[in-house]
Amino acid sequence: MRKFPVMLDLETKYTFREFNDPKKLGISVVAIYDYGDNQEKIYTESELSKLFPILERCSYVMGYNINSFDMAVLQGYYPGDTTRFSTFDILDDIKEKIGRRLALNDVINATLGKKKTGHGLMAIDYYKEGKWAELKKYCMDDVLLTKELFEYGMKTGEIYYMNEIGKMSIKVDWRKYLEESGDKEEIPLTLPF
Repeated sequence: MRKFPVMLDLETKYTFREFNDPKKLGISVVAIYDYGDNQEKIYTESELSKLFPILERCSYVMGYNINSFDMAVLQGYYPGDTTRFSTFDILDDIKEKIGRRLALNDVINATLGKKKTGHGLMAIDYYKEGKWAELKKYCMDDVLLTKELFEYGMKTGEIYYMNEIGKMSIKVDWRKYLEESGDKEEIPLTLPF
């Protein structure tokens, strides 16, 4: 049976200034694009039990900085071990190729000529102010921009960033993330309650 990846981004209730343990940051919303049914989906903290079966079935959980951030934050809620998910982290791939981190906004701007609609601290403000529509839109916008970046790299074999010289290319080989399932063992499903 063919599996499909999920593009994921989440927003937290707190910053690392308040808690240094990612599991204590709290989740306000999680946005995904599910390649299994080509649907955008948003989950609030109280709805995370609906998200976990999707992540357990997908071939890869993909995103930007998900290995060191999103998956670590999700571990505070997930009853299993989030390190057992097959992941593809675009930022990790960039760091491996050029030896340093790049901000998502910088890569999106250089590659797609677009910009993020805000920043993570703004999302925390939206949460604290109860601006749920704005928070959900911001989180989903990040997912869709990351998806567009991924698909651009997958189709063209490269993405871009700017440095003091100008626009620089990063060669990427991302087709496999849509063409094969993850290589980790089957993850036991969460309990259905």
